[in-house]
Amino acid sequence: MAKYVLAIDQGTTSSRAIIFDDKQQIVGFGQKEFKQYFPKSGWVEHDPEEIWSTVVSTCKAAIKAAGIAASQIAAIGITNQRETTVMWDRKTGKAVHKAIVWQDRRTADFCGTLKKSGHEKKFTAKTGLLLDPYFSGTKVSWLLDNVKGLRKKAEAGQIAFGTVDSFLIWRLTGGASHASDATNASRTLMFNIKTNKWDKSLLDILKVPTAILPKVLDCAADFGVTKKSILGAEIPIFGVAGDQQAATIGNACFEPGMMKSTYGTGCFALLNTGADRVASKNRLLTTIAYRLNGKTTYALEGSIFMAGASVQWLRDGLGFMKAASESGEMAAKADPNQDVYLVPSFVGLGAPHWDANARGALFGLTRATGPNEIAKATLEAVCYQTYDLLDAMKKDWKGAKAKKTVLRVDGGMVASDWTMQFLADVLDAPVDRPVMLETTALGVAWLAASRAGIWPDQKGFAKTWARDVRFKPKMKKTERSRKLAGWRDAVSRTLVG
Repeated sequence: MAKYVLAIDQGTTSSRAIIFDDKQQIVGFGQKEFKQYFPKSGWVEHDPEEIWSTVVSTCKAAIKAAGIAASQIAAIGITNQRETTVMWDRKTGKAVHKAIVWQDRRTADFCGTLKKSGHEKKFTAKTGLLLDPYFSGTKVSWLLDNVKGLRKKAEAGQIAFGTVDSFLIWRLTGGASHASDATNASRTLMFNIKTNKWDKSLLDILKVPTAILPKVLDCAADFGVTKKSILGAEIPIFGVAGDQQAATIGNACFEPGMMKSTYGTGCFALLNTGADRVASKNRLLTTIAYRLNGKTTYALEGSIFMAGASVQWLRDGLGFMKAASESGEMAAKADPNQDVYLVPSFVGLGAPHWDANARGALFGLTRATGPNEIAKATLEAVCYQTYDLLDAMKKDWKGAKAKKTVLRVDGGMVASDWTMQFLADVLDAPVDRPVMLETTALGVAWLAASRAGIWPDQKGFAKTWARDVRFKPKMKKTERSRKLAGWRDAVSRTLVG
């Protein structure tokens, strides 16, 4: 009997594949980075063929590392960078343009035009999102308007659109399945999260033909079967979720009031609000946390565009370190008497500001400021932004006030004890780092493996979540207030509107 599950974790800077056994332990791993394209200021693209080739190669590497045959894999789960937009020819399967990445800001003017026309309230009411270049809908419009002949082909049903999960499903199944899940669909600006359907009125505003859209399924569903020639066996794809929702599942945040924050390229915090579709008054996003057995669970989400990417900037742009992991050590060595603030709005500011035109800035520099102080400011900025998100969530949803917040964290940055302690100090709340840090992959592995019958159900899975370290707040209230006041002042100076 097949007892393994393959989790494909297709991220913004690399593709990863992880093999879990029936005891939820990692037995095989593969990872490969791919190129980032920056054709113009504020534009970010990926080559879909590079995404595809790295996914296949890492899957094969993970299977080999596990020492198993592909036929021993019971199911596949896919998690992916959300909002990144791919369009391809249905006959050839070839992309018609490079993928436009979630970080891309080329549609800022179009979003501004839609806002001036009074459309944002309608989009927010139906999708839970704001009119921002971050989301897929305006990227699709841009492609239809700027790739020669594409609109005509799209209207004729010759073109398919998808977020990265949908593109991978299409390729893995040899074009037999054009599908996505409710979490990825909820990030497109085109999906009504109340009716759980593509919304014709929003599609009309964006001038997007329905013929290009994928079928939307539950997070745990039958998404198709892989072609034997790709991985060596026909394997069912039973689980799909956008990366942040997958991390919410992997952290077992199944109860209303539970919160997780993932610190990868960006930082994304989700607060489970259960059946409550909370309309944010503080410019947070209302999104689908997951949909299981036809039942939708909602969340409030705050998005920080630059987290680990800011540390990459220190490493690659400024040359302050050889490895990103050195940032915590540098911060610990920094002069504690220097109040340096980095506002990392390199590609605009996300929640709760949503200022696409804001740009990064450093404040509080003196002649004594060096790499250590700037590294410290970079890590602190991620924590300050998390505070802003939690503060907005508490204002939006009474359930968040009723419960004592404990933040479950994951992602590459959480390995830094220094950063996690500062996070607990700024939030004035405990921060729990789990034993299993691969929570994004774990989340979709559970979706797939539970459907395949080799992992426990939701309650059983929640019981298996294990904490590694709890970071408790130690900072004095006066110090916390002073630091937060400095942060707010720095942010206010970068906002453009």
